[in-house]
Amino acid sequence: MEKSTHKDRRPVNSVKASDLFVQSLEAEGVEYIFALPGEENLDLLESLRSSSIKLVLTRHEQGAAFMAATYGRLTGKAGVCLATLGPGATNLTTPAAFANLGGMPLVLITGQKPIKQSKQGQFQIIDVVRLFAPICKMTKQIVHGNTIPALVREAFRLAEEERPGAVLLELPEDIAAEETDEPVLKPHERYYAVADDAVLDKAVELIRDAKMPLILIGAGANRKDARDALCDFVQTTRLFFFNTQMGKGVVDERSELFLGTAALSANDYVHCAIERADLIVNVGHDVIEKPPFFMKQGGKKVVHVNYKSAQVDQVYFPQVEVVGDLARSIQRLQYKLGDAVSYETSYFQKIRDEIEIHIIEGAHDPRFPIIPQRVVADTRHVMGEHDIIALDNGMYKLWYARNYKAYQPNTVLLDNALATMGAGLSSAMMAAMLYPDRRVMAICGDGGFMMNSQELETAVRLKLSLVVVVLNDSSYGMIRWKQSSTGFQDWGLDFGNPDFVKYAESFGATGHHIEAADALVPILKKAFETGGVHLVDVPVDYSENQKVLIDELAEKVCLI
Repeated sequence: MEKSTHKDRRPVNSVKASDLFVQSLEAEGVEYIFALPGEENLDLLESLRSSSIKLVLTRHEQGAAFMAATYGRLTGKAGVCLATLGPGATNLTTPAAFANLGGMPLVLITGQKPIKQSKQGQFQIIDVVRLFAPICKMTKQIVHGNTIPALVREAFRLAEEERPGAVLLELPEDIAAEETDEPVLKPHERYYAVADDAVLDKAVELIRDAKMPLILIGAGANRKDARDALCDFVQTTRLFFFNTQMGKGVVDERSELFLGTAALSANDYVHCAIERADLIVNVGHDVIEKPPFFMKQGGKKVVHVNYKSAQVDQVYFPQVEVVGDLARSIQRLQYKLGDAVSYETSYFQKIRDEIEIHIIEGAHDPRFPIIPQRVVADTRHVMGEHDIIALDNGMYKLWYARNYKAYQPNTVLLDNALATMGAGLSSAMMAAMLYPDRRVMAICGDGGFMMNSQELETAVRLKLSLVVVVLNDSSYGMIRWKQSSTGFQDWGLDFGNPDFVKYAESFGATGHHIEAADALVPILKKAFETGGVHLVDVPVDYSENQKVLIDELAEKVCLI
């Protein structure tokens, strides 16, 4: 009798652990994995080769994870990214925080050296699981192939469950290579509870008793399909509303009841209305996003409407919390309220008229370099109702939040939670992949763009149709603005830039340089009509920052 081998003793239905991992991802409906793999990922990479999942290779781990996080933001399903151990994993920390603070479902997969027997000592070894624990909802090392189905299922459940965020799974290379006979765990539908009648009645009582109530729409309303319910609520109650930066577009901002976006935390024109309000119905906002208003003891009351209870803060301590499925909560509030609420509207209308005047100021200004108001207005002119702009982080983000009206949910992608630089290009690339029939534009400062500009090659390789606007002032403009407003001297924030046209062309994209204010719209239109990847270098004049956002606001008097 021949001696049996270890291979002969494997269970009949056993598979390699990396194959089981991929099968578990397929069961979750994963379409893409955005990756910069290393040698510790090779078993998983081989398993992906014959799977239904598309591998998208990027030029930096940040690019991979920013794309995956934006996939989660736009679809509600967890995006997935892959990196190796050590420096590959550490490069994922910023996107992990970006997703976790921004409420974007994201599953990060990292490799690791063998954990049962290592022949390389501590080379490249750091405790990735502990490193990511403060910035993720869950971090786990997989120590046996049999645990893969349960851990993958739990990772996706946590990543996608309100409040969404980032989850990390570490798959060591020896675990990926071992055999297992565990079956895949398939996901099931999840439903959120509905708020109790008693708390809904308390909220209704506050709204009915208020003389000047307002609705605030935050990022949570953009994450789920709450548009229809909120539109009906606004139109039926006739309550004026405003939004946070990440709540833009949930309700069409062309509405006659829209006051504006709280781009600043205080002292803007919209805050005149907020300060006068005696009640705010806060739908989908939490304190992770920059505060759109400050609560004070004895001041206005707040009804918190969200999937989870309020995180109490010095500036946020709501009196009533309507916790449960957001759309259903709004529908039931509307049903209990009945017809339009009777309240004083004349002051809000005056403030709205004032804000509208300031938004259009500078929209046709011929100065060059171009002032921010003109850039925003020209962008709005070129982009259609369902088209998408993805903003990196910089001074222009405030101008777009204040002046760019969004008509549909998730058509303005910006980060007002971590507020990181370097994510705008990758976010736009993901939007272009998901919605090839829409116009997609990345809007970046020259500082933020250069942090991950290598992903232009990825965009060209993927044959995306995408326009990248680089606002060029050869400095870190927002910090320069803060430096000036603080009274410090202008110092230490200037840098040089490459020739952006030649730079784009070196990646196989098409470059354009704007030489007059009137040239921006024709070049943007031509770029979209031509298709492919286009970079548009736009010299920008930020002197309006001081004039409009500091001097004018300091002199403003809220209407009586």
